[in-house]
Amino acid sequence: MFINREKELAFLEGKWSEPQAQMIVLWGKRRIGKTELVKQFIKNKPHIYFLAENTHEKEQLTRFSSALGEFFKESLLATRGFSNWEESFRYIKEKSRRFVLVIDEFPHLIQSNNGIPSILQRIWDEYLSQSPVFLILLGSSVAMMETEVLGVKAPLYGRRTGQWKVQAMTFDEMRNFRPSKSFEDQIQHYAVGGGTPAYWAWLSKGEHFFENLENRVLRKGEPLYDEVEFILREELREPRYYFSLLQAIAQGKRKLSEIVNATGIPQPTANKYLGVLSDLDIVEREVPVTDEKPFKSKKGLYRIRDEFIQFWFRFIFPKRSELEMDRADRVMEHIGLEMPNYLSLIYEKVAREFVMKNANAFFDLERLGRWWDKDDEIDIVGLSREGNAILFGEAKWSRKLVGTNIFEELRRKAKRVVWGDAKTRPFYVLFSRKGFTNGMIDLAKKEKVVLIRGDERLEL
Repeated sequence: MFINREKELAFLEGKWSEPQAQMIVLWGKRRIGKTELVKQFIKNKPHIYFLAENTHEKEQLTRFSSALGEFFKESLLATRGFSNWEESFRYIKEKSRRFVLVIDEFPHLIQSNNGIPSILQRIWDEYLSQSPVFLILLGSSVAMMETEVLGVKAPLYGRRTGQWKVQAMTFDEMRNFRPSKSFEDQIQHYAVGGGTPAYWAWLSKGEHFFENLENRVLRKGEPLYDEVEFILREELREPRYYFSLLQAIAQGKRKLSEIVNATGIPQPTANKYLGVLSDLDIVEREVPVTDEKPFKSKKGLYRIRDEFIQFWFRFIFPKRSELEMDRADRVMEHIGLEMPNYLSLIYEKVAREFVMKNANAFFDLERLGRWWDKDDEIDIVGLSREGNAILFGEAKWSRKLVGTNIFEELRRKAKRVVWGDAKTRPFYVLFSRKGFTNGMIDLAKKEKVVLIRGDERLEL
C-alpha cells in the first residue's frame, strides 16, 4: 500500500522532464519508504533497478552486468560481465538511451570498495554527465550517505543534480493505513508505528491495537521484535553506550545531567554520542520555541524522534528477559497500565501537526513547538513571522470532558511567556480526546477559542 509522497514524486517527475543527465541522491533511515517511492516513480518508465548487497565487489559487478544485459537484451553480459565499473558505465554512455538507473543501498557498494565514490566521480565527469541517463543513488545509512556522498569533502560533492531526504510521515498521512478505524485506534498504532510505513504494513489491519502489540511486536520471530536492535547495530559501532542513552531518555531522563546520572557515562562522552544520534535523526535536542539562541540555551531537553524506537526503549527493552521467557502477558499488563499516560505525549505531537497543517486558520506561523520553564510548560506554542501574534494550546488525552479550568490555567501560563510586545495578539486552541463541557463551549464562543475534539474542529 503506497501512501502520499506527492511532493517527493513531483520532485522526481520534475527532474525527469529535464533532458540532461541527472544524478539524484535519495536518503533516509531504514523502512521509511525510499524503495517504494522509487518503484512508484519508475513503474511506467524504462529503468534498471539494482540493489547493492553486503557482499564483495566482484559479485556486485557480476550482478550489475547481468542487470544491464537483461535491460539492453544482450545475454552475453550475463555470462561474461564487465571487468570493472568504468567499463560498465562507458557501455551505458555509448547506448545513449534515456532511462532510470537506480542503485539502491549505495553504501553497500562503498563498503565493498571504499574507492567507489571516486570511481563514480570520474565516470560521471568523463561519461555519464554527457549522457541522457537518470541516475538515482539510494541509501539507508544516513551517516555514510551524508559523509561519503553529500559531504563537502566527498568525491561526489558538486556532481549531484538533486537530492531529497525522505522523512518520516505525519500522523495524518499514516492513519490512511487504517482508514476505517477509530481516531483512538489510529493514535494507538501511531504510538508504535510512528511515521514509518513499513511498520504499519507489518501490523495487521484486522486486529485491534493490543492484539497487534502482542502478536506483531512482543512475539519473538516477528520482524518488529528485533527491529530496533538491527537498525542500531547497523548504524553504530558501540551500540551498548547508545542503548544506555536511549533507554534513559525513553524513561524520562531528558536533561543532559539526568542522562549522565542515569547512565554513568561521562558528560563529554555522552555529548559525543548524543551528537551521533542527532546526526542519525534518532534523537533531537529540544528547546523552548521562544528561545532566540537555541544552541546556547541551558533549557535543552533530549527526546527520541522515532516513535517506534521510543516505544521500544520505554516498554520492550527493559522487559526483554520476560519476553524471552514467554511472559508476554506480564509485559502486556504493564503496557496497558502505562499507555494512557504515554498516549498523552503522542496526542500532543498530533495536535502540533494539526496546528501546522491548519496554520492558515490562525496566522502566518513561523515556528511551532513547546514552551517551558522550571515551573510550567505549554504543549503548543506558535509564533508569527511578523512577531505580532502568538498561539497557545493544550492537548488532553483524558476520558473527562475539558472544562473552563483547563483554559484558565493555560491563560495563566501564557502570561509568563515573554514574546513580542504589549500589542502581540494571543490565540488559544484546546484539544480534547472526548470533548468539552458546555461551560467551556460557551466560553470558547465568547473568547474565540478554537476547540478540537479528537481531530475535528468544533463549529462554534
